[in-house]
Amino acid sequence: MAITTIDGLIGALEQTLIFNKTASRTTIASIPFSVFDLAGSPGAGTLAVGNTANGIVPTDAIAGTPTINAFSGANSGYISRVNFGSTVACRMMLYDRLFSAGAYAFNANTTLASQPSFSARVPDLDYKGLELWIEAVTAFTGSQSIAVTYTNQDGTTGRTTGTIATGVAPTIGRMLRLNLQAGDTGIQKIESVVSSVSTVGTFNVHILRKLWIGRVKFANDGDIHDFTKTGLPHIFADSSLFYIVQADSTATGLPTIDIDIVNG
Repeated sequence: MAITTIDGLIGALEQTLIFNKTASRTTIASIPFSVFDLAGSPGAGTLAVGNTANGIVPTDAIAGTPTINAFSGANSGYISRVNFGSTVACRMMLYDRLFSAGAYAFNANTTLASQPSFSARVPDLDYKGLELWIEAVTAFTGSQSIAVTYTNQDGTTGRTTGTIATGVAPTIGRMLRLNLQAGDTGIQKIESVVSSVSTVGTFNVHILRKLWIGRVKFANDGDIHDFTKTGLPHIFADSSLFYIVQADSTATGLPTIDIDIVNG
């Protein structure tokens, strides 16, 4: 079943999830950073994924992720409203974390095998728009070069990001989106991870599905996005919600997001 009318939206079952961070992270202005391991509600998660050979499909059962109540019957879930704010001006990005692997060492050369499928969390099995990111788990000593080989949205194997340099040495929590090979619009599977140059540092690799983006224009400001702004993105009862802060200044601040989820 799905919500296809305003009446269906009004009559849908609803729950509210809360992200409320009580600790801030030092950042670089206008660079995205993870806040997954910072204190708050839910509590701090662990950055290192703990699996480099196969990777995992994160769910809402992982520490640091808000728990989503089960949907009724065969109902579909949607984000209907987001009430958000922060102590700093920033851009806030909410994702479903579909696949994660790591933490890889600065000199990793790993071919993954028996990767678990996350197809059950891809609406209509449409892999277009899925994004590939790295996340610094421990700090690096210098610019890091990373190349990821993957299967694209159409199931074509052996596609590659090419070797991408991070520029300045990544600090803990820094996020970097990797561009896909020309012509690719999404990703089904990570095949291998190769990194070099730096002498210290570890990182995760994630496949993320974007759900929502909001902008806090001023410090201690916020906004409310109803369904006309969220676009009712599809969400699942085991989605692993993950958000990224891109601050205008050099700290993530104390972001808060209340997420209304309807199912019907």
